Amino acid sequence: MTSLNFDTQTIVLVLATLLTGLTAGLCFTWNNAVTPGVGQLVDMGYLRSFQEMNRAIINPIFLIVFFGPFFLHIANIFLFKTSSGAILWLVMVSAALYIIGLVAVTIFGNVPLNELLDKTDLMQASAEELKLLRDKFEVKWNRFHLIRTVSTVLSFLLLIIICLSRINTINT
Repeated sequence: MTSLNFDTQTIVLVLATLLTGLTAGLCFTWNNAVTPGVGQLVDMGYLRSFQEMNRAIINPIFLIVFFGPFFLHIANIFLFKTSSGAILWLVMVSAALYIIGLVAVTIFGNVPLNELLDKTDLMQASAEELKLLRDKFEVKWNRFHLIRTVSTVLSFLLLIIICLSRINTINT
């Protein structure tokens, strides 16, 4: 039986995998259940639901789960820089998927749409204004979110492969 090696590289890799997995699960669930569910609501219900969810999700736990992998992926690049070409490549692709596919898409795609929605006083808007706002918001937001979902799931998968490769290396 081999002993487990809990060096810095292993700890950072495991934390990155865990938090990326949580983010991928959140994105998948949102894409699979939340947006289709609220998509069935009338314009006012849909827009109010998104306003409230966007406000509620900004909390300390979410911020750790969302931004933690950003820093951990960067740390992984430095910690794995002397690893074999394949492992380093997997680390870099996983980081790029997370940083570009989730963080950048969120900041430059979803957040501006969320801010547009947040600054709108829905109670003062006419039915026509609500429909126009939803038309500006829904399809674009969902497209950006699909990119985030695919990116985080692929990033998570690559991290799992890296973890399995390390286990295989330990056992040989």
